[in-house]
Amino acid sequence: MNLKEKINQDLKDAMKSGDKTRLAVVRSIRALILEFEKSGTLKELTPEEEIKMLSTAAKKRKDSIEQFRNAGRNELAETEEAELKILMNYLPKQLDENDIKNEVEKLALQIGAKTKDDFSKLMPLVMKELKGKADGKIVKSVVENYLAAN
Repeated sequence: MNLKEKINQDLKDAMKSGDKTRLAVVRSIRALILEFEKSGTLKELTPEEEIKMLSTAAKKRKDSIEQFRNAGRNELAETEEAELKILMNYLPKQLDENDIKNEVEKLALQIGAKTKDDFSKLMPLVMKELKGKADGKIVKSVVENYLAAN
């Protein structure tokens, strides 16, 4: 079952259950899929495109949560957090910091990255490998710490 079919099924389920938060999130994902299909690029919605689309939506929610917290709007931040939690169910399991460190070390050894000057070589490689599986801010922090420690 691809993402579009899963979203359509989840949309029906959310309508039946009356879960307004889930319904809003599923509708927003469905809108992203429809927007992609009607973009005129004549591209097929691949699993990579699905992950990219969902990762972008998750990142926007994380940014909103941070901005709402900074503005003292905790009720809006909690709503965004609930939506983010639902959205994360459609993304691959997120790696924890230790898994990210292991991957960074492995890739750094492969390309011989040892100093801060190697950041521009290592970071794109790590992001390509961990696309959709880890938060970019955490990955950047881990890569910087790894290169600073060597």
